[in-house]
Amino acid sequence: MLIRRETPADRAAIHTVHAEAFRREEGVTPVEAPLVDELRAEGDLINALSLVAVREGTVIGHVCCSRARIGEDTTVAVGLGPLGVLPAHQKSGVGSALVHAVVAAADALGHGVVVLLGNPAYYSRFGFVTASDLSITAPDPRWGAHFQARTLAAYEPTQAGAFEYAPAFSRI
Repeated sequence: MLIRRETPADRAAIHTVHAEAFRREEGVTPVEAPLVDELRAEGDLINALSLVAVREGTVIGHVCCSRARIGEDTTVAVGLGPLGVLPAHQKSGVGSALVHAVVAAADALGHGVVVLLGNPAYYSRFGFVTASDLSITAPDPRWGAHFQARTLAAYEPTQAGAFEYAPAFSRI
């Protein structure tokens, strides 16, 4: 398996990955697939943090980070997600490899914190903790422990406050 940055030629495959990974009922496109398209179209998808997993020439997984803010700071935090893997390749380490790669890339780019909404049992293995433990406030208090953050090398404890995802997240 190869993990690399997405290219324009991957866009249809990325849409399919999220449509299949999050499908809850036949004939209904899950919100995650168009969300990635909207983030990209609005310039909020961070190109260097949009990664695909490729096996035998086929895109089988995708993860991305988008611009976000903590308080008034628009540079320190990124929002991770969605993370999607084609159903036939789930539970084989693809998602884990993508998370490790995107967190490492965000760290290398100098971001201080990666924030996400997801399953604590899954994401805790990558060093994510409940965001409120870092004084980062969720956009919706009902998210509780599912709203998580992972500090990076550039993190400072002053990087705290109300978190805000890119605008496309508020429309899903």
